[in-house]
Amino acid sequence: MRRWLYALCHNDVVRYIFFGGLTTLVNVATFYLLRKFTPIPRDISNTISVVLSILFAFVTNSAFVFHSQAKGLGEHFMELCKFFGARLLTLVIEVGGVHWLVVAGMGEMAAKIVTQFIVVALNYVFSKFLVFAKR
Repeated sequence: MRRWLYALCHNDVVRYIFFGGLTTLVNVATFYLLRKFTPIPRDISNTISVVLSILFAFVTNSAFVFHSQAKGLGEHFMELCKFFGARLLTLVIEVGGVHWLVVAGMGEMAAKIVTQFIVVALNYVFSKFLVFAKR
């Protein structure tokens, strides 16, 4: 059992799912709070929630999921740029997806959750093979 738990904790997919879940929680909770307690429009609330979750995801993915091998400020900055570039693409997919699903008749929160499945999968692929790829 101990060996199994050790292997589980040292599996980047498992770590990504855990921290991805926390990132999704940051994203969805921020969106909910902005929509519930502020007059900020849906698309702007969605964009703010995505940006905050991207910042959270960079820190957790770099430190805990993919164990960044970047040395020095320059290499960390390059990882950050690649991370934000990849996440910019999934931000467009998410914001556009939520918008179009709502226009099609789906509720805001349901649309937000549906788009998360696509975004999480794409973000894993980009992070593993582009941003934090082992040298």
